[in-house]
Amino acid sequence: MFSNSPQYEARLRKPFRPPNITMKQIHDAVPKHLLEKDPVRSSAFIVRDILLCTLFFVCATYIGPAARTGLWGLIPITVVWQVQTLKAFLWLSYWWWQGLVFTSFFCIGGSAQNYSKKTKTKKLIWSSASVHFQPTSLAITRYTTTAGAFQLQFILVPFFAWKHSHNAHHKAVGCLERDENYVPYVRSDFKLPPQARARSADYAEVFDDTPIMTLGKLLVMQSCGWWLYLSSNAMGNKDLYPDGTNLMSPLSPVYKKEQRLSIFISDIALVVMSSILYRLTSIYGWQAFVAYYFIPYMLCNHWIVLCTFLHHSDPTLPHYRKEEWTWVRGAIATVDRPVLGWIGRFFFHNVSHDHIAHHLFSHAPFYNQPQITEVLRSVLMEDYNYDPTNSLYALYRSFTECVFIEDEGNIVFYKNADGVAARAVAEDSVKSVPDMEMPTLSSLSSQASVQK
Repeated sequence: MFSNSPQYEARLRKPFRPPNITMKQIHDAVPKHLLEKDPVRSSAFIVRDILLCTLFFVCATYIGPAARTGLWGLIPITVVWQVQTLKAFLWLSYWWWQGLVFTSFFCIGGSAQNYSKKTKTKKLIWSSASVHFQPTSLAITRYTTTAGAFQLQFILVPFFAWKHSHNAHHKAVGCLERDENYVPYVRSDFKLPPQARARSADYAEVFDDTPIMTLGKLLVMQSCGWWLYLSSNAMGNKDLYPDGTNLMSPLSPVYKKEQRLSIFISDIALVVMSSILYRLTSIYGWQAFVAYYFIPYMLCNHWIVLCTFLHHSDPTLPHYRKEEWTWVRGAIATVDRPVLGWIGRFFFHNVSHDHIAHHLFSHAPFYNQPQITEVLRSVLMEDYNYDPTNSLYALYRSFTECVFIEDEGNIVFYKNADGVAARAVAEDSVKSVPDMEMPTLSSLSSQASVQK
């Protein structure tokens, strides 16, 4: 259970060769009907998630009576500890499932992205990050925007802030100079000596943590990482924006002038939702707020960070600088993960199971992405990345092994706390690049034998 998958191990053994497939080749292979949107079907998924959320809220109100009566006589209850045990089990079940539903709001409501279509009228196409409507009227456009905004604001996600930043991420995914999210730290950020002079003691001085400290940092990322990103651009692009850039500020350098009003509207919506929660808390008490909303909300934040972090943080995946980056290479430099199996596919709307398709065909409806993925497997072949490693183990693995990258090199891989990369670029694919700029298989072997 807590070990690397065969697919991950196979990538470790295989030197990396940058893919040269074109978007035309990929696009020609995907049946066009898989790219078509069905507003009715898409709306049904939105309604389904809202109904599930409502159902779980209603069921939670009966946890007390259900525990005291042994699920209304189905389970014999004779002593207090049995009542408390059943009650704890029911609350844990509610938190688990409601946390997944909250996450489904994030995945299906997502950020609405703009797509332009070259038609005679050049109609504006709005598409949710997961649902992807293609409206032909202003009414549908308003509906898709309102539906996505409602779902995200309910879980305190600033709709337009996430929309604009996520859209920018899709445009420059995998490009170290221009990507928006999970941009790696570089050697110089930690003031490490140059690679040729660095010794084990240098890495230990910076990265040596006790297991408890490592676990503590991981828990901080999982509980607070989402809001640290929104409030201070944590793990965002440090070269594009100043330190501490706030993605919720209308004046943030992340946004264009014409986007600032929408950011202000998102902030107002956050204030409204926060006011509603405060009012409900004042009526029903803070314990009810924690039990019914806050714990599922924190679990939602955990799943958001786990999924997004694992999409683009993996020791076997490359990062490109502009000299080697292309949009297709960047879109392929992610990995499909069956997070939580059928549960993740149902509640996360294929965003992790089919993340490569999500990037290559972000305008396609999520319910067609499994079929698109099957096509991509046959087209991309060895360039298709899949990893069924247990998600929690993969999270720990990436957290401890994806530490930094080199300041130089047009194709780079994460290095661990010992300064060693898990994968190298094939020597015959980097003839025009100096060895010191791009690690190859021979240079990777030398890293592991650094003098102490």
